Amino acid sequence: MYDLIVIGAGPGGYEAAAHAARMGKKVALIEKERLGGTCLNVGCIPAKTFLRSSKLFHECGEAAAFGVRLGSVEFDMPTVVARKNRIVGTLNKGVEGMLKRAGVETIAGQARLESRGVVRVGDQRYEAANILLATGSRPAVPPIPGIGSERVLDSDTVFGLAHVPKTIAIVGGGFIGLEFACFFNEIGTKVSVYEMLPQIAAGADQEISSRMLQILKRQGVEFHLSAKVLGIAGETIQYQDAGGSPASASAEYILNATGRAPAVRDLGLEEAGVDFSPKGVKTSDQGKTNVAGVWACGDVTGRRMLAHAATREGIVAVNNMFGKKDRIRYHAIPAVIYTHPEVASVGRTEEELKSAGIEYKKSVVPMAVAGRFLVENEGGTGMVKVLAGARYGEILGVHAIGDGSSEFIVAAAAMVETEMCVADAAEIVFPHPTVSEALREAVLGVKLSAISDQQSATPAHADR
Repeated sequence: MYDLIVIGAGPGGYEAAAHAARMGKKVALIEKERLGGTCLNVGCIPAKTFLRSSKLFHECGEAAAFGVRLGSVEFDMPTVVARKNRIVGTLNKGVEGMLKRAGVETIAGQARLESRGVVRVGDQRYEAANILLATGSRPAVPPIPGIGSERVLDSDTVFGLAHVPKTIAIVGGGFIGLEFACFFNEIGTKVSVYEMLPQIAAGADQEISSRMLQILKRQGVEFHLSAKVLGIAGETIQYQDAGGSPASASAEYILNATGRAPAVRDLGLEEAGVDFSPKGVKTSDQGKTNVAGVWACGDVTGRRMLAHAATREGIVAVNNMFGKKDRIRYHAIPAVIYTHPEVASVGRTEEELKSAGIEYKKSVVPMAVAGRFLVENEGGTGMVKVLAGARYGEILGVHAIGDGSSEFIVAAAAMVETEMCVADAAEIVFPHPTVSEALREAVLGVKLSAISDQQSATPAHADR
């Protein structure tokens, strides 16, 4: 009898299992494939490994402006893939070692709920007081005829490419599609992106999204917005353009980047009575499902499909199941798109504040106000936007575009999480020179705006 059985060894599952084991609980972790889940094996880490190589290749072409002259530069795809495999292998071993040190028992196989407190793996039956579902997600498969054809890659299979394609058509302009658009564009592939919505990076602050679209277009990425893909035949993609007219285009490969879907199939959720849909397992902010003793975290919930959100959700669930009250604050979870330039955000967007009728003040500053950004990105572009409550000055959202933003967004997340006011945030000392100083300048901008408004509202004779 276990205190906890975790199904799925992604960031949510393995961190939760280790956390519970360190609390002195008897824990088993069941995984049907490889430790690390989607993020480590076919997601975050492989994608960032690829993007590091493409950025270096691109920078070699600009090195002369920095006083560095290079000869012929080639992009070696097999070496990039081999490096990715090496890094993933190293991190796999790190996860395995961490689980062993914590005292977690790992079980290989396909898990299925037999009842509320029983899990079956093959012929073996395991019982636990608590079960945590952390099965992650799989590439979404939209109902597009031909989406499963040989020339169509998805966000899992794309990492096995053995050469640099001449052309690629990417279906989907969200986080996944944009990162791959950046990667392939930087290594010399002609990239076309087809997005159903009128903007890229759905859910992002629209001012940031629009700036990102402009930058990627200047870099050479072709975008078809408000475009509905109707079918795929061989190397041809058939779609309806923004005007409603049929059109087609050809590409060496087509990448399905329409997102990921919660992995809820074949888990026995129906038998156990767990409330779920194709959009995910329904949970509270404490990680509870509708069935006592059954919890869920990560992509399988469909709430925030981010590795760090999964980790926090798993730890919150473990804390609550063993008597420590905890909850996750979804509004304070930062997100990053690792394009070049990067996009990072936390909290509410300007559109969300307007929709909710919340009065706010904003400050927008160029990234180039930070000397470090200018040193490393001469000629580059970027901006930081800070949104704060009009009455109390509490920081409601921070949105940035520009390389380096992924490294300072955690500071903004802390501000949102603690409901820090701009007056207090303005007193934080930011190291110089760092790109993070752009955030400081944006915070100061809101503070100065508030002071100016107060002075304007004060009668001229008030101090007499």
